[in-house]
Parts: sequence; structure tokens; C-alpha cells
Amino acid sequence: MSQLLAGLAERKAEALAAGSPASIERQHAKGKLTARERIDYLLDEGSFQELDMLARHRAHGMGLEDYRPYTDGVITGFGTIDGRKVCVFSQDFTVYGGALGEVFAEKIHKIMDLANSLGVPMIGLNDGAGARIQEGVVSLHSYGGIFRRNVEASGVIPQISVILGPCAGGAVYSPAMTDFIFMVDQTSHMFITGPDVVKTVTGEDVTLEQLGGAMSHASKSGVANFVLPDEHACLDEVKALLSFLPSNNVEEPPRDRSDDDADRLCPELDTILPASPNMPYDMKAVITSVVDDGEYLEVHQRFAAQITCGFARIDGRPVGIVGNQPSVLAGVLDIESSEKAARFVRTCDAFNIPLITFVDVPGFMPGTDQEYNGIIKHGAKLLYAYCEATVPRIQVITRKAYGGAYVVMNSKSIGCDLAFAWPSAELAVMGSAGAVEIVYRRELASADDPVARRAELTDEYAERYANPYQAAERGYVDDVIAPSETRRVLTRSLEMLSTKREKLPQRKHGNIPL
Repeated sequence: MSQLLAGLAERKAEALAAGSPASIERQHAKGKLTARERIDYLLDEGSFQELDMLARHRAHGMGLEDYRPYTDGVITGFGTIDGRKVCVFSQDFTVYGGALGEVFAEKIHKIMDLANSLGVPMIGLNDGAGARIQEGVVSLHSYGGIFRRNVEASGVIPQISVILGPCAGGAVYSPAMTDFIFMVDQTSHMFITGPDVVKTVTGEDVTLEQLGGAMSHASKSGVANFVLPDEHACLDEVKALLSFLPSNNVEEPPRDRSDDDADRLCPELDTILPASPNMPYDMKAVITSVVDDGEYLEVHQRFAAQITCGFARIDGRPVGIVGNQPSVLAGVLDIESSEKAARFVRTCDAFNIPLITFVDVPGFMPGTDQEYNGIIKHGAKLLYAYCEATVPRIQVITRKAYGGAYVVMNSKSIGCDLAFAWPSAELAVMGSAGAVEIVYRRELASADDPVARRAELTDEYAERYANPYQAAERGYVDDVIAPSETRRVLTRSLEMLSTKREKLPQRKHGNIPL
């Protein structure tokens, strides 16, 4: 037995040192951790149980048979984060550049199947060069198995992709189908085709960072949900996100104890709105005032900033928050902000996270660019997402709620459970000045003093519609509340709605406008 144990120890030592010292040194020189260092930092100390440590590729040709390292370039297994079970894979750039071959993929298939069967989050740490060219079509076929499992697990368990190096070609589609994507500034890159191919095909000169860097995907494409300055900060943010999510779609989100008084008033909100309805303010200041300890984990912070989405807690309960941002483009809804919010709403609904919507929206963005690029169908995505959501849904109208955008932003008419409005709320088809120009066009054209008459009619319209009371009379809002009472009202509402149960009609799936 001693000889057998010695043989086992030797093989495992080889697996632990699968990458050469030189390749590990190059990894560290780029400011990157190794695959094992990442797992050690992410998971609770001593909790990781590795699987398929002694797996090796079985391919032949192009010299492959001469180099058969254990692990085959990816580390897989399970462990805990803050005591909660997770499954994880970590691609090892020091072995074959993290390129995916048949055995590499089989290991990922197995750990994804395990995560789905156990009902625990699946975390992928990506740092690889794409398909292993030497294995040809076998690598491509193996990717398909990952993609299919991504879809099978979608909405069942949280899937988190952490991009910690290159992620190119077909490899990008697995992260794209997961729930959240994390990237590290300057060291993470995602693209279908690299700068050289882009130059050859289109003639464009573009750097690697411009084409597929973290900031490009955070601000331009919207692919990246979170961007952090280094790997440690990135992995810390993954842990923070997991604290808001349940392990699967049949569990409730984890509730924490909070020392923040659930019945606390927020007197600063009584003076947060500027005197003029056309002046901006920061909706995130409203959110942080209301939530526990002012802690708000924003998703897609750098993309479509005219709407803010993120996670917070109220009386210890995780909530998803969507809010128009008046300080960016007046909080208008456009193609990008509609898609961003729709994706977030559907994610919260999939994982039983109540939704709170703060509304200050002047409408949809006008213009040929928006119309030609499909604002109608993209805006409909947000409408669809709210309409199908069965989690507790609460609306708070702080100021403007105009036109179809008011309806889309989780109004009573599309199934909001409880709707509240501040006294400053304006629920109308459009702003007073625009409404007067349309309704009284002929009268203004024939008026002796059109300027004075326009001002008079505008004041009359504003007095009638620029308040929440007509909507309150009809029950379109459930109550008009002082801004300072918002946290108290939300706490009570969430407690009451915690037993909400709703079932959608029997069907294969809806046909969301994509």
C-alpha cells in the first residue's frame, strides 16, 4: 500500500504543478493569478474538493501524444462561499494556454451537470485561448455541450462567468448565456474575431483593448455587468453578488439580519427634488437613502446610465431595484436602457427576488436612429419582462411618469402589486407644454396674445395633471406618501407581499420580442 500511496502522491503532485514554472511566472508578470490561486481566494478556506484531477487528453497528432499533463488545462470541483455550496471551474492558462479540448470540455460538462442536479450556483473562471486547434472539430463539438448545458441551467441555478484573461471566438458564447459577467480592467478581453482579422476583413485599425477590453464591454456593448481593477477585487465582487442570490430557482434569497431600523424615516428625501421639474437629481441618492445601510450593488453601472439596476436589502431582504436616472438624459427610455432593465427584471424574477421600481421617466427617446434600430421591439422587451414577472412588484413614482413609458415602468395596469407616489409625481400623457401645443393648437394660433394664453393653459394643465391625486382617486396608485416615509412603506409592503404566489398560464414558453 505504501508504494501505491507514493504513486498517488506523485501523480497528484504532477497535477498540482501542471504548468511550468516559466508559464506561472509569465502569468504573475501580467498581474494575473493562477487557476488554483483563484479558486483558493474565491472559496472558503479548505472547502474545495477537486474532481477529475488526474484526467488527461487522449488525442494524437501534432505532438499532442508527447505532452499529456494532468488536469488537461482546467480545474473543476465544488466547495463553499460564505458556507454556501457552489460548483466551479477554473481554466488554466499555463497549460495549453487554457485552450479547450475534448477532455477539458468533458470536465466542464460534468461539473455543470453536478451543479444543476444539486441546485447550486455554477461559477466559471475563464482564462483561455479558445478551441484547441490540434483537436479540430472535436473541440468545436465539445463547446456545443457547454452551450446546451448553459441553456438547461438558465433560470434554474445562478450562472456566473468571470473573465480573467482572453475569451475569444466561440468561447464567448458560454459566458454570454450566463446570468452575470465579470471582467478585470486591462487584463480581460472578449471578442469573436481579434484585431488582426478585423483589420484584414474590414480595414479597421483597432487595439485589443478597444475591441474587446473590459471597459469597451462595460460601456459600449453592455456585455460585461461588472468591471473591477484587479482579480482580488473581482472575486470579492462575485462573493458580494452571491450574497443576494438564492442557490436555485425554488429557494428564497438569503435574508440577513440588519441593524438598520426597518421603520426608519428618510427626512433627506423630502428635500431631494429640485424646485424645477426640469432640473436633474441623482436617483441613486434616493435608493441608497432607502435601503439597508446605504449599500447598493449596481449592475451594468457604465452601460445605459439613464437607468440604474442593482441589488440591495430592505430589512434584510434582498431586492432588485430599477430606477430611471434623471441626471443622465433626463432618465429617458431608449433601446439600450430598455434592454438593460428587461434583462435585470427577468433575472430577478427567475430567482425570486422582489422588484422595486423608482419612476421618473419623461418618455421614450425620439429620433430616427431609435426608430430605425427598433425602439418599438426593444421597449417591448421591458414591458414583456415586467408583465411576466410573478415576484412581488412595487412601484414608487417620484416625479415624472409620462406616456407609454409610465405604463412600461411597472405600472398597476401591467401587474404591479403596490404602487406609491410622492406628492411631486406627475402622471400624464406628456408634459404640460407639449400637451397644450397639441390640444390647443388652433386656439393658440388665433389668440390675440398666444404667449400669454399658452402660459395660462400650461398652468391649468399642470394644476390638473402634474400631481398624483387623479391617479389616486382611480386607484392607479395605492397611496400618496411623503418621500421621508418611503423606506417604512417599502418595508411593510415587502413583508406583506412575502407570501405572494402566482402561476403563469401553462405553455412551453412565451415569445419575447427579441
